Amino acid sequence: MSKDILPEERQGEILDNYKSGAGNKKMFIESYGCQMNFSDSEIVASVLNKEGYSSTNQIEEADVIFLNTCSIRDNAELTIRKRLKKIQQDKKANPKLKVGILGCMAERLKSKLLEEEKLVDLVAGPDAYRDLPKLMHQVEGGEKSVNVVLSRDETYSDIDPVRLKSNGVTAFISIMRGCDNMCTFCVVPFTRGRERSRDPKSIIEEAKKLHQQGFKEVTLLGQNVDSYRWSDNPDLRGKSLKEAPRSEVIDFAKLLEMTANIDSDLRVRFTTSHPKDITDDVLFTMKKHENICKYIHLPAQSGNTRILEKMNRTYTREWYLEKVQRIREIMPDCAISTDLIAGFCSETEAEHQDTVNLMKEVIYDYAYMFYYSERPGTLAAKKFDDDVPLTEKKKRLQEIIELQNKHNLIRNEACVGKSYKVLVEGFSKKSDQDLMGRTTHFRTVVFPKEQFQPGDYVQVKIERCTGGTLIGKAVKL
Repeated sequence: MSKDILPEERQGEILDNYKSGAGNKKMFIESYGCQMNFSDSEIVASVLNKEGYSSTNQIEEADVIFLNTCSIRDNAELTIRKRLKKIQQDKKANPKLKVGILGCMAERLKSKLLEEEKLVDLVAGPDAYRDLPKLMHQVEGGEKSVNVVLSRDETYSDIDPVRLKSNGVTAFISIMRGCDNMCTFCVVPFTRGRERSRDPKSIIEEAKKLHQQGFKEVTLLGQNVDSYRWSDNPDLRGKSLKEAPRSEVIDFAKLLEMTANIDSDLRVRFTTSHPKDITDDVLFTMKKHENICKYIHLPAQSGNTRILEKMNRTYTREWYLEKVQRIREIMPDCAISTDLIAGFCSETEAEHQDTVNLMKEVIYDYAYMFYYSERPGTLAAKKFDDDVPLTEKKKRLQEIIELQNKHNLIRNEACVGKSYKVLVEGFSKKSDQDLMGRTTHFRTVVFPKEQFQPGDYVQVKIERCTGGTLIGKAVKL
């Protein structure tokens, strides 16, 4: 995923700034976790906006507070529980205030949150957002309301998302929902349901509309975008669709090209890829189109084959390295990032070192790194002992983080003296005299603003860097 919103790294960031809507009721939406949750919050805002709810960035103005939650790690749930308890204190001053839990945590902990702890009035799972007007009507009538039913069909393809907290330059487009991979550590298949792809016509229409509105970059979102499949043939569904000849389906490579062909001025990103599914067709499509960003998020999770098998990742260390090599054969300048889990069930120190050595071999441009957190209901929780001590998990994670920090600097230092086409997203965090944008490789670049504006493409020569940022000056295109 272009992961510019990262799991647990920007938890609690408020999605706000949408002010339309004729009604006098106000909703305050706060999103946690991955980009899919942030995208879902835009769907929620759209659904309720039609019911007279406008969005506010002032929590004290809200008639209802929604927390769109993440259940991927224990720390994410602890953060949300603390937030709910704080909101309960605020509710004492405003007894009419309603509180709703959305998303993955909602599905997993519905009874506990509603009945045992009495922290919320409404619970809606990821496939129940169309039902929110009815659920809110029940809540306003003094009832508790819940819908966490998972769907095999829901993709929200006909809903025009409200672009919350938009910079007017970049936007997400959800192309599919759910996941079929059943990695043993992951709760997503149980909280988001089975995999289903969205009609490509609606995806392309949404991308065209964004481009017409002035957006310059779209990120195609899915739990596993490379398994995207669609056919207008009603006989090709489920397994038969996956096994159908390529000529009869629109796969991810075709969808990627369709999006890139909208306009060469529109940048296209995607996330997340599963190593087992990303194909040469996707790689050659990326190479063919300059406006498809040369960046792939390719989660490894571990560098040890036994642990990968225990995780049900369906590939070996050697296979993964061959995939990395193939990416670099086709696109030598493609940036690669990854996810890594330290201390998975039964992982030994030697197996941890295999992960460290994998990092040294690949030298990732970025990595999202966590220690293993057992999630109730997952296959790992049912089948394996969480037997690596927490102190050991943290020690291993710290080793991984320190190594990746060195690799971040190595990758950025290699950019010094070179020029890159940068899409300006806004002002630098440190100064309104500097602009911030990203290269095709998703590297952050800061440079003096001069006459440039958000949405401009600017050629920037890199003069120096830190581990996280390239710093330079604009030069002529």
